[in-house]
Amino acid sequence: MKTHFLQSKAWQTFQEAMGRTVYFREGEGWQYRAILEPGTRLAPARLYCPYGPTAINQRALNTALESLKALAASTDATFVRVQPLGVESGEFSHEKLGLKQIEYSQPADTWCIDLTQDEETIIANMKQSNRNIYRNYHKKGLSYRSSVDSDEISHLLRLIKQTAERNNISAHSDNYLVTQAKSLIPIGAATLHFIEHEGKIIAAALTYNTDETTYYAHASADFKHRKLGASTALVAEIILRAKKNGRKTCDLYGITTSEDSQHPWVGFTKFKKSFGGYHIPLSHTYDLPIKSGLYRTYSLAKRSRALSQKLRKLL
Repeated sequence: MKTHFLQSKAWQTFQEAMGRTVYFREGEGWQYRAILEPGTRLAPARLYCPYGPTAINQRALNTALESLKALAASTDATFVRVQPLGVESGEFSHEKLGLKQIEYSQPADTWCIDLTQDEETIIANMKQSNRNIYRNYHKKGLSYRSSVDSDEISHLLRLIKQTAERNNISAHSDNYLVTQAKSLIPIGAATLHFIEHEGKIIAAALTYNTDETTYYAHASADFKHRKLGASTALVAEIILRAKKNGRKTCDLYGITTSEDSQHPWVGFTKFKKSFGGYHIPLSHTYDLPIKSGLYRTYSLAKRSRALSQKLRKLL
């Protein structure tokens, strides 16, 4: 059964390296990996099933959800967070299944490149400026290299911190990405990619790898060198190297389908689409309450905090 990378054994290895317990269950036409996330001051314990369960039809999905309910009860989780794949959202009623749609967890849509095409077709489908950058970036003194040295995650961390500070946004902790690199790279499930200029790394990315798919997972670039097109050169190289390595798809990860020009994802959605490719709808995120009273209290408190944050921004 084809599953998302976040439902893979490799992702389980990473989560366990983070100290979390991961449960794998499967049955006829369904399977899932669920991460037990302990309670905190702001949230109760939950089971988290990113891009899962995977089910071939509604009946299989129903069975998988029943399994998750039983697992949640046995682990004292207040709710289960899911993003069912394999069954299109129009094929099931989330209300009848007791699922409550929430605003966001993992992206509900992604953008992919078909790597079964020949290389020239893949390049031709890119925007003209992207093609020009890919074919000529060496003339600007840029060079590409990949790495399976997990210690080199430090280069990506440096660039991510710069971007987060400049844009006043939060980023994953160093420990989160370092643990990813040290747990995924040695088993062949991740690769680091770099663009260098005058001996300095100015763009970096971490990709996830399966036999069929390369996922463009984490990336950042030095803002001071933005006019060199390093990010574009890096993504183009990742796409074409994935093809050379026998992958069938390059998944550029989350995009927005919103037509709101102020949506925070508009910029990188446009960037990803500039490499050609196609849209794949994945799944909305849903919560499945197990302890209804506690879940209701948690939801109300969460909405109250969100409202307070909005009001503070207006003041």
